[in-house]
Amino acid sequence: MNIFLSTFTNKVDSKGRVSVPATFRAALANQPFQGIVVFKSYRFPALEGCGIDRMTLLSQSVDQLDLFSEDQDDLAATLFADSYQLAFDGDGRILLPEELRTFANIEKQASFVGRGAMFQVWNPDAFKSYQKEALERLRQRGATLKLQPKAET
Repeated sequence: MNIFLSTFTNKVDSKGRVSVPATFRAALANQPFQGIVVFKSYRFPALEGCGIDRMTLLSQSVDQLDLFSEDQDDLAATLFADSYQLAFDGDGRILLPEELRTFANIEKQASFVGRGAMFQVWNPDAFKSYQKEALERLRQRGATLKLQPKAET
């Protein structure tokens, strides 16, 4: 499984090209598609990102819902209809389409934010604000996390 960790802020050039962090590219090195898949987050002013393998898992999960149900239709429209496969160029960059940059208010910089099996791409200032609020919510709730037992092989 690919794991995306840390936060990296990279420059976006005038054409919308941005370098994907080297550790993210390394996590995707064994993928059949050499690039990333991104789509608009339905919860945040950010982009959700992953490898093609994760999109396959998402597709299989949506397929488990009742065919033609409202949930299946809404998730398919949200996850797949607006997804972009963005190939790496020779320098490890992608070209973020203007529609996605506008949605996430990404202009001169983009923050790639690791979220375990997936990652997000944010406007750096918006992410800092969100991260600060998230930490405060966790503290207020006294949130904890129970570790899952290690899977036996």
